Amino acid sequence: MLCLVTATDPGWAERAVDELPLLLADHAHCEMKAASNALSLAARLPEHPSICRTLVALAKEELEHYDAVLAELERRQIHLPPPAVDSYAADLRAAARREGRPSLQEALTDRFLVAALIEARSCERLSLIAKALATRGETALALFYDDLFASEARHYTTFVDLAIALSGDEPRVRARLNSLAAAEGAIAARLGHLPAVHG
Repeated sequence: MLCLVTATDPGWAERAVDELPLLLADHAHCEMKAASNALSLAARLPEHPSICRTLVALAKEELEHYDAVLAELERRQIHLPPPAVDSYAADLRAAARREGRPSLQEALTDRFLVAALIEARSCERLSLIAKALATRGETALALFYDDLFASEARHYTTFVDLAIALSGDEPRVRARLNSLAAAEGAIAARLGHLPAVHG
């Protein structure tokens, strides 16, 4: 799916939905982190107003998703605990670190590509969650996750497009994305057992 090189174990979604409170809490934190990341990137690029506006729009959408997941948690009377350590994102950022001293442009291009990979994995996992929920008769929540699946796919494309716009070198960005996708696949295969969107 998208640029992913390693598919999630099909049984993961059933196991994750078995622990729906943990999954929903993790998902809420993922949406907040996605919004924060988009705003952090926008703050680093004031000389690129069109990129900033795209990132602000993306952050607003992520906050809407966060609010929707919070509403679902409240409806089910599930307390939102503090966020757990996000080993997936930390390991992916570590895999993207370059030798030496990369330029600011290179560093921010990599941040866009890491964000794209996170969105791609979210896209795949949310689709699996939607299907698992539908088989259990959780129709409304399944439809919600199906809608989010489409949003994550769009966000993936947005981040890749922003990386290309910032770099100005599409072949180089695509090659870097392929390299990072291989690293992401290894990370996801190693961590992909928890009831978490990326864990």
